[in-house]
Amino acid sequence: MATAGQKDPGALLTIGELSQELGVAQHILRYWETRFPQLKPMQRAGNRRYYRPADVELARKINRLLNHEGYTVRGVQKLLRDRGGEETLVLNVPAPVTTELAEDEAEASSDGGGVDVFRLIALRNRLADALDS
Repeated sequence: MATAGQKDPGALLTIGELSQELGVAQHILRYWETRFPQLKPMQRAGNRRYYRPADVELARKINRLLNHEGYTVRGVQKLLRDRGGEETLVLNVPAPVTTELAEDEAEASSDGGGVDVFRLIALRNRLADALDS
């Protein structure tokens, strides 16, 4: 049961509610709809969008992959296409490899500045794509 100010878990969310939950702008959600055909909210009068629970879960996955895991839009498209958006989508894949690479990179850094995280994420994505092929 939902408390005051919250909806039931199975309730439809508006684009504003989902935007607020994910911390992304509404135009980003509309952009995702153009890039990820699996994300299809219902549209009612006046083109108001209503996100079903499955849409909300997919938007959470896309957000996590893009904004927290470091994937590109193309990389997320490939994951969703290859794995069909299944629940076993592999997240945080590179735990042992990235840790070793990060330590090696930190030791090899001659300027003492630290690790280039974006380079490591790109490397992880290339490794994951190579393993999937």
